[in-house]
Amino acid sequence: MIFLDANVILRYLVQAVTPADRQKAEAVAELFRQAVLGNEILTTSDAIVAEVVFVLASPRQYGLPTPEIAARLKPLLNLRGFKLQGKRRMIRALDLYAMFPKLGFVDALAIAYVEQSDLTLASFDRHFADVPGIKRWEP
Repeated sequence: MIFLDANVILRYLVQAVTPADRQKAEAVAELFRQAVLGNEILTTSDAIVAEVVFVLASPRQYGLPTPEIAARLKPLLNLRGFKLQGKRRMIRALDLYAMFPKLGFVDALAIAYVEQSDLTLASFDRHFADVPGIKRWEP
């Protein structure tokens, strides 16, 4: 099993500019092809996915809109050889992130945790009220 850092995932998701980056992109693409075939098992963490989302959304980096970020990441996470603890929760967080632009990705992930556990969310952030079905408690 291979644990992926954010820079490897980013190299797969964004177009390479330099020859060195193109070479890295080819190697990463082959790694993901092997995962599709079931020859390699890949994994990462919530924190790494959050970092990828942050970099893709950052105006100083790629400045991608939230629906595009979700559209790029979801197929990757759904690969046959991509194992992720809480994969359904992460996919749900990406859906929420794309649907509710006021939410940051970490907030969307918090909502996905709350939804899957039938918890009440304690937060001062009022933008959580925009998401239907979320029970929010403000201390």
